[in-house]
Amino acid sequence: MRGAASKLLTLLLAWAAAEGCRRLHMPIPWMLGPLLATALATMAGQPTRSSLRLRNFGQWMMGASLGLYFTPAIVAQLAGLWWAVLAAVAWALALGAAYGRWLYRSCAGRLRGVSDAALRPSAYFAGAIGAASEMTLLAEREGARTDLVAASHSLRMLIVVLVMPFGMLLAKAWWNLEAVDLAPPASAPFAAAGLAWLALFTGAGGLALQLGRLPNPWFLGPLLVAIGLAATGTAPSGVPTPLSNAAQLVIGVSLGVRFSPLFLHTAPRWLAQVALGTLGTLAACAAFGLLLAWATGLHPATAILGTAPGGMTEMSITAKVLQLGVPVVTALQVTRLVAVLVLVRPAYRLWARQP
Repeated sequence: MRGAASKLLTLLLAWAAAEGCRRLHMPIPWMLGPLLATALATMAGQPTRSSLRLRNFGQWMMGASLGLYFTPAIVAQLAGLWWAVLAAVAWALALGAAYGRWLYRSCAGRLRGVSDAALRPSAYFAGAIGAASEMTLLAEREGARTDLVAASHSLRMLIVVLVMPFGMLLAKAWWNLEAVDLAPPASAPFAAAGLAWLALFTGAGGLALQLGRLPNPWFLGPLLVAIGLAATGTAPSGVPTPLSNAAQLVIGVSLGVRFSPLFLHTAPRWLAQVALGTLGTLAACAAFGLLLAWATGLHPATAILGTAPGGMTEMSITAKVLQLGVPVVTALQVTRLVAVLVLVRPAYRLWARQP
């Protein structure tokens, strides 16, 4: 009962923060507000709690909502960008390896109680641009300090999720944009009965990926099913805005509760280097995004967001709320995640041989 009360109070705090951010006209208020409020309360020692079921629900709804942008016209245009997607994957792997090398060299011999044998894989997997839970699991198999890897990805995610929405809002003002999309979205309008069918189909996709033990099943499964429905023109309904906002809220809560009071005491030098490195990777990815935009004809805001070193769910939500080329951003982020998960461990064997 105590756990249920903590979850309810956390949700109330998150809702109040989201409403406050909305009234202040902050970007992505339904995710940033809950994230900030929950993170601050958690680090202050308050008994915040996140529900795994609600987090899965949030990813489910966002996956379904984002997938509906992939209409036949959008898919046809995306097919011509396959080489740009591969270039973005290669860039992510190279940048992650370089970041890991810098992190290792800047911390070698300077972290009390951390051996060189543990620091080397810790730095590599901390620098990899991939999902936090999967990178931590892979790092553990290589003998890394999982607390360092998990803390680094949590801090990177916090910095990127805070910086990118404000950065993209400034970019929209700079370029005098209202919206950026390959084509106007043509997903089905909301219908109560259709939404039930959409939930059934996309929920089956999430369950299938979960049974297959694939990463992020409740985002990727519904996303892939919704893409199939939208691409064939058979989507039974759109996802209403209140449901999308609720999904963002619980995702924000799930990110915020990671920052326990112990987080601030996790190797301060390590966290300082991670913060500095994250800002560096943000700048490097922005430069690469501009280069990709020049080569493809995409709008720079879309290319920058698509190559940002953040989580696929969070960056896709940012693209959706700010209307910055949702299909391109989602395609780049999802493809990168899958490729990194497959290639990052074999690449570590080569990376570790270098002095």
